[in-house]
Amino acid sequence: MNVTPTVLPDVLLLEPRVFGDARGFFYESWNQRDFAAAGLEATFVQDNHSRSVKNVLRGLHYQIEHAQGKLVRVTHGEVFDVAVDIRRSSPTFSRWVGINLSAENKRMLWIPPGFAHGFLVMSEAAEFLYKTTDYWYAEHERTLLWNDPALGIDWPVQGMPLLAPKDAAGRPLAAADLYP
Repeated sequence: MNVTPTVLPDVLLLEPRVFGDARGFFYESWNQRDFAAAGLEATFVQDNHSRSVKNVLRGLHYQIEHAQGKLVRVTHGEVFDVAVDIRRSSPTFSRWVGINLSAENKRMLWIPPGFAHGFLVMSEAAEFLYKTTDYWYAEHERTLLWNDPALGIDWPVQGMPLLAPKDAAGRPLAAADLYP
């Protein structure tokens, strides 16, 4: 497993060893021992799987209590995946990183607690899987405004993305509940 810090050092790009031949491929998407050896100590309690069509933007989501770390990957299609540091005490507060994840490149992203997360579907459809370090609690879920000028996220979308009502109504950073 190749582990590379991104421009936000706590967000890690993970590239598994992929074994392929004429039959297809195999790789370990999670191995607690190997991930711990790479410095990723996490206990996962929930797996989530979504399917979305092109230009769907989901996010930027986080939980103000029961903060979730997320290990994310794509099993079909391609997404532009974004993490935003919303820890006020962090030297990278309000900065973001965007990485293309696809079924083809098999890359994964580790997004630790304290970050908002979202993605934009680049392909005709995409299936997105993620492991979380805490359970989902509707009462603690928050949404950061995907196009907040204070963040300046350079989403690779032309026109308006397809948004859920909660994502369209996200709060700008200046009015959002944030982590200390």
